[in-house]
Amino acid sequence: MEWLDLIIGFFIANLLGYGGGPSSIPLMYTEIVPHYHWLSNSEFSNMLALGNALPGPIATKVAAYVGFEIYGWVGAILALLATVLPSAAALIAMIRLLQKYRQSSVVKGMTLLVQPVIAIMMVILTWQMSKGPLASIGIWQTLIIAAISFWAMERRKIHPALVILAAFIYGGFILRYWV
Repeated sequence: MEWLDLIIGFFIANLLGYGGGPSSIPLMYTEIVPHYHWLSNSEFSNMLALGNALPGPIATKVAAYVGFEIYGWVGAILALLATVLPSAAALIAMIRLLQKYRQSSVVKGMTLLVQPVIAIMMVILTWQMSKGPLASIGIWQTLIIAAISFWAMERRKIHPALVILAAFIYGGFILRYWV
């Protein structure tokens, strides 16, 4: 049953996605691309880039898009519910627990020590998503675009949506005139 796979895939990714969108994206990628093959790597990359350029949480945008692509409007609703409900329930339960035990060294240690795991998940996702550009535009152009993006967002504090928009324009220009 494809709709059940949709619910399970998004429920698991968002149940385990400690830290919100950035940490659930690699988990969603694993469910969407290699596990269920709902999207290809390049389709996921494009959807993620466009989703980041739009306002709102990325996890819900990914769920709505993939759910709609797989099962229409019913799929979009099911994927959104599977994405939002675990977070909402966990948030309510966790806040109550954290308020009760906020001075505990165990709670402080848990929240600090999970951060390196999330960082590695993001590195793995970055590596997986870089394979497409590396194969199509080469290592040097990929590194230059990455360096300019880093400079624009970290040094110049340009909003990521504007950097993504600039990359789209540049990509369209390059494809039109040089490829």
